[in-house]
Amino acid sequence: MELTEEGAARLLAGMNEVIRAGEEMRKLRAEMIQVFVGLGWTQETIAHLTDMSQPAVSKQVARYRAGDAPPPMELSLDQYDVPWLEGRLWGLAEEIAETLDGAARCGRYVDSLARGRKRFTPQNVYELRRLVEDDLREAKLPGGYQRAYDQISRALDVPARTATGTGSASARRALAYHLQRDQLQRDQPGTHEM
Repeated sequence: MELTEEGAARLLAGMNEVIRAGEEMRKLRAEMIQVFVGLGWTQETIAHLTDMSQPAVSKQVARYRAGDAPPPMELSLDQYDVPWLEGRLWGLAEEIAETLDGAARCGRYVDSLARGRKRFTPQNVYELRRLVEDDLREAKLPGGYQRAYDQISRALDVPARTATGTGSASARRALAYHLQRDQLQRDQPGTHEM
């Protein structure tokens, strides 16, 4: 049997996806280290949390001279730039997927976003919104989920009038994702096991 060019392309497509996702995650981790430094966290704490050596963290921190470091990032759900809202939507969708334990319509989409198979394009965000709306309509979910979705959806429908917050789109998306999940879990303790 002979390996064709098409067969080789299929074989390498999955590997390329994983490599690309790995490179993006390394960049995101480097940005998050800068965010943590901006929040006043010690290099020792950051090294522990990132599972990196202290010299590796120091090297990441040294890449930014004092004047080049971005200003501290605001950690509030009440931000309305698109990457922040996309992160909140992603966090909400993942909470729904875990709460519905595999029965959520948005579950596969969330998995594809988490693994880097799908990107945050306007079309993909629209599709995720549609799937989340279906889950909210069809499943019995905590009221906080609908309130969070209503706020996110309204803000995505009306472009923000203010400038984008500090940090890259991927860093802002990741922070908003975690803040949204944390907020939903605080509001609904015991809805699912972590």
